[in-house]
Amino acid sequence: MSGLMAPVAPVPPVAQVLYKAACPDCRARFELSAGAFRLAIGASRRTTFYSFTCPECGSAVRKPAGERIVELLTGGGVNTLRLHTTVRSAAC
Repeated sequence: MSGLMAPVAPVPPVAQVLYKAACPDCRARFELSAGAFRLAIGASRRTTFYSFTCPECGSAVRKPAGERIVELLTGGGVNTLRLHTTVRSAAC
């Protein structure tokens, strides 16, 4: 076996994931890339949500994210923040 490496076929670029979204303020509908979203995963349904800025009116939009939404957004490369709660001691 020689020390030469065989040429490798170029890796095709990964298709950009686009998500359909709507603004509750201006009612615009649009598609956004994964980079336009932020996903926060908390300890409960109330603290698990995704957010984005409406490209039409500039409003900050925050919507609840159930298990299926979390799965879709994380699978598409959306930046995720895991929220942690601190345990308080009974002695305090």
